[in-house]
Amino acid sequence: MFAKDIGIDLGTANVLIHVKGKGIVLNEPSVVALDKNTGKVLAVGEEARRMVGRTPGNIVATRPLKDGVIADFDVTEAMLKHFINKLNVKGFLSKPRILICCPTNITSVEQKAIREAAEKSGGKKIYLEEEPKVAAIGAGMDIFNPTGNMVVDIGGGTTDVAVLSMGDIVTSQSIKMAGDKFDHEILNYIKKEYKLLIGERTAEDIKVNIGTVFSETLDEDRREMSIRGRDMVSGLPRTITVTSKEIEGALRESVAVIVQAAKNVLEKTPPELSADIIDRGVILTGGGALLHGMDTLLAEELKVPVLIAENPMDCVAIGTGLMLENIDKISRRRIG
Repeated sequence: MFAKDIGIDLGTANVLIHVKGKGIVLNEPSVVALDKNTGKVLAVGEEARRMVGRTPGNIVATRPLKDGVIADFDVTEAMLKHFINKLNVKGFLSKPRILICCPTNITSVEQKAIREAAEKSGGKKIYLEEEPKVAAIGAGMDIFNPTGNMVVDIGGGTTDVAVLSMGDIVTSQSIKMAGDKFDHEILNYIKKEYKLLIGERTAEDIKVNIGTVFSETLDEDRREMSIRGRDMVSGLPRTITVTSKEIEGALRESVAVIVQAAKNVLEKTPPELSADIIDRGVILTGGGALLHGMDTLLAEELKVPVLIAENPMDCVAIGTGLMLENIDKISRRRIG
């Protein structure tokens, strides 16, 4: 009868939706397939992702979010509407309250765009929360005490690094260097090194299967992978084998940017909180936390323990769920 409160992790790569009392009920890629001629939405989510790089000229599979913010407002709205209708969370006469996450340093215009897209897709009241804070709550950190907690959330479009205490962010930095950039680095490396063109999905498969940022700790069976693409010279299909060592080299510069961002945040952290972080360690969340060797590399560079959250991909969505339980406390701090 009544509408259910929902929490949305509006990610560049995936959208996760948490319904109060039910847990995470939706986890789909943030991809929409459109007919270019009519502007009609043909597919959303997993169905649309399968079309990436494989569509005729009049159909485009696009990602409406870029670098953690809305790049195409209408398509984002259509995507959210599709997901919310699919869940059937609207009540007979009421609309759901929506808690939605955004990167830490987005502008007020970008915040407004996220709020408007959520309102138009059927939300009654919209609450915006910063992603690293919600990720930390979802990872099981107790951020409401006067102790320092540090979280590094490596998503698809952005990496958010934050130190939290007393339920709020003390110092933070958000950079546009994350999973999507890793895919592009791999794609460009293979294009330059092997004169072979591969698609984004193949680049992502390489990252997931043999990608590493710390090759010393690799298992024997993760060392190489055969990939297929189009030869730039002959124009014909060709198969090559790439190794983890090569991928580590291709990703080195990008990962160094994330390491530097974490160092910058630590440098700005008050000394008392720094002492807490040495005790408690840094928590890694987001899909990038699953990249092989990321925890080892950060631990070596930052000289503090680094732990991967239990379900790094779901931390933000789990966090929105926990915050929905206390939504009335949050309402007084509602943005806008």
